[in-house]
Amino acid sequence: MDTTTHIVMGISLGGLATIDPAVASNPVMPGAVMACAIIGSQAPDFDTVLKLRNNAVYIRNHRGLTHSIPAVLIWTLLISGVISLLVSGSDWLHLLLWTFIAVFLHVFVDIFNAYGTQALRPFSNRWIALGVINIFDPFIFTAHLIAILLWWSNLLTAGPVFLSLYGLLIVYYGWRIFEKKQVVQNARQLHPDATHIFVSPSIRWNQWHLVIRTPTMLHVAESRQREINFFERYKFVPIPETDIINAARKDPNLSAFLSFSPTYRWEVDESKDGMQEVRFYDLRYRSKGHYPFVAIVQMDQDYNIVSSYTGWVFSEETLQKKLKVVT
Repeated sequence: MDTTTHIVMGISLGGLATIDPAVASNPVMPGAVMACAIIGSQAPDFDTVLKLRNNAVYIRNHRGLTHSIPAVLIWTLLISGVISLLVSGSDWLHLLLWTFIAVFLHVFVDIFNAYGTQALRPFSNRWIALGVINIFDPFIFTAHLIAILLWWSNLLTAGPVFLSLYGLLIVYYGWRIFEKKQVVQNARQLHPDATHIFVSPSIRWNQWHLVIRTPTMLHVAESRQREINFFERYKFVPIPETDIINAARKDPNLSAFLSFSPTYRWEVDESKDGMQEVRFYDLRYRSKGHYPFVAIVQMDQDYNIVSSYTGWVFSEETLQKKLKVVT
């Protein structure tokens, strides 16, 4: 989820924690638990600092190690330990409990996005991405905000308001999972030979991005009101073992892109003003007829890498500027 949603989740969890007798009976605990819940709900995303290095490092590592099983335990121990030292008279065991819930909840809700996490590391490096909730979901954010305001305004006590909130969200997540299954079923009816169906939620409830892969084709489509509309079709051609492709794959930007993107198309241009160029487009993120998540590698005639880039760009002009900066 996005940062603002994780913040309101942390506040809501801190509010829910006040129904814990050990928190309610200790005057220093509500504030301490709230600090643990808010920080814990943000901690796994501290790897965003990797953007300061470059996009390749960020793409390859974001939601990876910091969302793993060991990381959840480390964040929990670190945050609860520091807060317990700073807040005299606090109950460390209960800080530990609510911090763990906050960190775990962050990782858990992230697996429902299309981006996903490596939540099972070190047992598996597989990305778990259920693709049923958009990175920013207006309903989830608004529901948390309303619950917080009802609590802060003393219209409702913490127990009823936040237990009702989480009950509502369980139903909502169940409904979104059901809707995605319907989209997949509809896609399989149209393409029973599909080997993969990639579904990404949009910010609208009734709109889903689709890439349907068959043994020979890639179909880029959209499901709206459970009706599937097709945009582009590309031949499905596995990445070949050619000199130019093999040279490009050594580049960190393209390597990071391929480690993250499960469905893409690629093209090679060997006549670009004495340069050779390899481009990859992630087909999941079509926007206004454009595929903004790309990887590009430019090489000379001897396959020496001159410039490369991976990330989000929404125009060719912007992409060329970024390549010049990298060069």
